[in-house]
Parts: sequence; C-alpha cells; structure tokens
Amino acid sequence: MTYQLIIGNKAYSSWSLRPWLALRIAKIPFEEKVIPLQQLETGAALKAASPAGRVPVLRDGDLTLWESLAILEYLADHHPEAHLWPKDIRARAMARVVATEMHGGFAALRSSCPMNVRRQVVWRDRGTQVDADIKRIKDIWTQCRQDYGAAGPFLFGTFTVADAMYAPVVTRFKTYGIACDGAVKDYCDTILGLSAMQEWYQAALAETWVIQATEAA
Repeated sequence: MTYQLIIGNKAYSSWSLRPWLALRIAKIPFEEKVIPLQQLETGAALKAASPAGRVPVLRDGDLTLWESLAILEYLADHHPEAHLWPKDIRARAMARVVATEMHGGFAALRSSCPMNVRRQVVWRDRGTQVDADIKRIKDIWTQCRQDYGAAGPFLFGTFTVADAMYAPVVTRFKTYGIACDGAVKDYCDTILGLSAMQEWYQAALAETWVIQATEAA
C-alpha cells in the first residue's frame, strides 16, 4: 500500500517539507494531499486529517502519524535500505542530536523568519536572539560537515533525517538574505540544488493561497 502524506501548502509549511523531502530523496512512493493553511476551510480539514489538527500527516493503512520527526523515524524504520540515519553508531547518535535540536529549538528564528519560499528579501537586523540561532545553526552545519561529511555533500555525507530537518532552515537563509560562506554556503547550495527541492519550489510558486502575516515578515 502506498503512503498518503497530507501536507500544508508548499510556500509556507516547513514541517511538511521535512517528510516530503525524505520520501522524495529515498524514492519511496506516496500519494500527496495538500491542505492550504489559514484559509476558511483549513480548520475543518485539519481536524478531519489528524487528531492533533496539524500537518504533516502520514497515513499507512489504518495507521495515522501526525508529527514530522516521528514520521521520519517511522520511514527510517520501515525503509532501512534508504539509510535515513547514518550507519555508524556515533554518527547516528549525533544525527539524532542535531535533528532533535532543530525539532525543539530556534524559536526566535522561526518566529521572525517564517518559511516562505516565494519571497526573497534583503537581510535586516532581527535581534540578538535571532542572531544567536543563526550562529548556532551555522556551527552545527560546519561541525557536522567537518566531522561526518567525508562521504558526500550532506551533513553526514549521504542524505539523512538530519538534512530533512534542516532543509526548511536553508530556505529561510535564502528567503531572508542570511549571509553565509564556506561550508555553510556549500551545504545550502547542495540542499537548494536537489531536484526534489526544485520541484517543491516550483509547486510553491504555482500556489495561489496567501498568508498575509508571513508575506510581511
């Protein structure tokens, strides 16, 4: 049975991008359903899709999962051939550390710079907490590439859950004109250059739904 992945619209839904990208990169078949966010019909559609009333949602037969990192863990468990976690136990532990740090952290950056792949603006000062989040993210990417990236261009060489978790942050760096160079720039270029990411961007550009608050961020 093919998975069904229910996502928010691609211009804005950072959490939806994470499992969607992993499924695409791993070449795991799935059916996609989009629920546009912050529209008149959104609340009812989300409640019908998920007990938590949020996206993304993965359906596998009679099993419904509604949390991004849990979905990614489920996919990693069910598709070991995709190597969505590193094989090496130490690298795998570190990948889980940085993935969960992303999952639970960086609130200032998320709030000040919401995901919007249709925009590109000149960077402006957004405060010391946002600056601290940006620095921490850059440090994570640089350290992972230095310590674990010898086998390829991703954080742990090959694409893993950690990359899926940080991909929406890469889009924020692009949208908000966050300066980067060296290993950080190379990593951003790698993520943005993925054919799956280009597919996501093209679909987002074709969407007509608008969230005004995000457009003004």
